[in-house]
Amino acid sequence: MPTQEEIYKTEGDKYEALIEREDYQGNILKTLREITPLENRVIYDLGAGTGRLACMLAPHVRHVRAFDVAEEMLRVCREKLITSGLSNWQVDVADHRQLPVEDQSADLVVSGWSLSYLAVWNPETWKDELEKWLGEMKRILRPNSFIVLYESLGTGNESPIKLEHLEKFYPWLDEVGFQNKWIRTDYKFASLDEAEFLSRFFFGDELGDQVRKNKWEILPECAGVWWKQI
Repeated sequence: MPTQEEIYKTEGDKYEALIEREDYQGNILKTLREITPLENRVIYDLGAGTGRLACMLAPHVRHVRAFDVAEEMLRVCREKLITSGLSNWQVDVADHRQLPVEDQSADLVVSGWSLSYLAVWNPETWKDELEKWLGEMKRILRPNSFIVLYESLGTGNESPIKLEHLEKFYPWLDEVGFQNKWIRTDYKFASLDEAEFLSRFFFGDELGDQVRKNKWEILPECAGVWWKQI
């Protein structure tokens, strides 16, 4: 079974098949609007993947730029944005910690299920990497703008849980002044077979077995929302 890092590099279409089923109730956009206005804003989507947030936001904002280190993910993101017929977007390969943009050039930064990898993939230097990222956010955001992060609080869970591999990441967000709450971002699949196949593909056999056992065509998921004004 490929790792999630390998999936991001090679499996854009299959990953998109999963992601397009997520948050069928529309809680992500609703939550963003509760935190900050979107209209006429320049927004940077970091770790954009196949465009889950960028494509959702593009119809509502002045301009959206999507960044990711995985070109395979951005290939799908780019195709989706082209299909949308919109022209207020740009897609670039870039790292969270060093973005090819001018100082104070964004009104909002969003990042979904991505920032935590700086901690997970850099176990020895995780805090330094996150601090580099936060410094970059202070550089690129205009004064009084927001960072809004979405991170996992359990897929296959009806109520939020703290994931063991993010045990250092959650407290760090508190330490640097992020507020937070949680929402449901449930997946709604076309069939039980699709739910099992896509869940097993990305999350592993344990969740795939759970989906089959519980007959989950709607797969429960909890997500944390963290936000901070710069």
